[in-house]
Amino acid sequence: MTPFRPYGALAANATIPDPALVCLIGPAGSGKSTLARRWAHSQVLELDRFRAMVSDDAGCQQASGDAAFALHAVLEARLVRGLTSVIDATNTEAVHRGTLLDLARRYNVPTVALVVPTPLPLCLERNARRPSNRRVPDVVLRRQHADVNAALPELSREGFNRVLFADGHNYTESAGGSTHSQLVTG
Repeated sequence: MTPFRPYGALAANATIPDPALVCLIGPAGSGKSTLARRWAHSQVLELDRFRAMVSDDAGCQQASGDAAFALHAVLEARLVRGLTSVIDATNTEAVHRGTLLDLARRYNVPTVALVVPTPLPLCLERNARRPSNRRVPDVVLRRQHADVNAALPELSREGFNRVLFADGHNYTESAGGSTHSQLVTG
């Protein structure tokens, strides 16, 4: 399968500053956790891992609020020290991204939106292979995918210093202010 390249993205030697808050953005099954393995384990704040810490079940959606609270506390402790932190969660809703951006601004840490633009059919296929406690209902996954599509033109206006797209093992940088095509849905 050829990696998906969104129109309007420029091939670039896209670097991520250090320190930085890197906000992975993509629906369930898009490959965010696989991409997050590029960073040291201590730098990756994975919401599922925090769910497991507070409930003994990484898939326990009822623990999401407590897990997010714990993740934000750890993130703030890292930002105050000027440490790079990678948020491995769907981050498909602007309100959640805004909370992360506010924390980074408080400590003058640059922010990077790293979009994982995986086609919807592949996300659905990967999700179907997950254990039942980690499987996201298809309707939720479809909504997440649509939310990412809707957010693409707004990410730089939300306050991210850089907007990058994961493309296989490389990143591409968005063209400043351009509107990106929607992620492949069919």
